[in-house]
Amino acid sequence: MVKIKRSLIFVLAVLLLASFCQPVVAGTGKININTASKEELKTLDGVGKKAADRIIEYRENKPFEKIEDLMNVKGIGKKKFEKNKDLITVKDE
Repeated sequence: MVKIKRSLIFVLAVLLLASFCQPVVAGTGKININTASKEELKTLDGVGKKAADRIIEYRENKPFEKIEDLMNVKGIGKKKFEKNKDLITVKDE
């Protein structure tokens, strides 16, 4: 009985932890760069606090129309874009 209880607690803990580790994303599992929080943006490869702030500032003035627009943000070049292009979207799907 103790083993079952421990196993159940472990499974619940893992599920709870997993729910906190995943950013809120569109139905495709991609991060919507028009709506993502700073913390969600920071989960992208090479995107830190400053880059996340710049992304948010950019979209406040003009929403991203296509994912390639991300390269208009200072500090996001072709290499960083290429690393993240399969992880991002601009629409809720």
